[in-house]
Amino acid sequence: MASVISVTPYIVVRGGEAAIAFYKAAFDASEIFRMTDPSDGRIGHAELRIGDSVIMLSDEYPDFGAVGPDAIGGTPVTLHLSTTAVDADVARAAAEGATVLRAAANQSFGERSALVLDPFGHRWMLSQTIETVSPKEMQRRWNEEAGA
Repeated sequence: MASVISVTPYIVVRGGEAAIAFYKAAFDASEIFRMTDPSDGRIGHAELRIGDSVIMLSDEYPDFGAVGPDAIGGTPVTLHLSTTAVDADVARAAAEGATVLRAAANQSFGERSALVLDPFGHRWMLSQTIETVSPKEMQRRWNEEAGA
């Protein structure tokens, strides 16, 4: 039997204090707590609540291998943010400094989604359910779109 309880994203950023301010403004995050490195003021660990989820973050600590996306040429990971108002949330994120990589659009799998890059190099897919679609129907639609 598995002993796993949950999975929580832990992101590393260059500029932890600014990142926390961005996530509060762009994604309505609330700060649970932070620990500040007494030697240099970096964020050693912080926890934020976004909706009913928690993310953890820290400033870069290259000596421990903790580096942000910019230090390694970008990120292969996308964080998925479920929302009830994707267009407004994308606009708010962009107004706070996110780059819109893909504008909000209705998808065949029943979501209206957009992709943004935050100022710290992390990709976020903002997505709103607009239709309940079964996995079988999702596959049928994808096949149809691909001409299969």
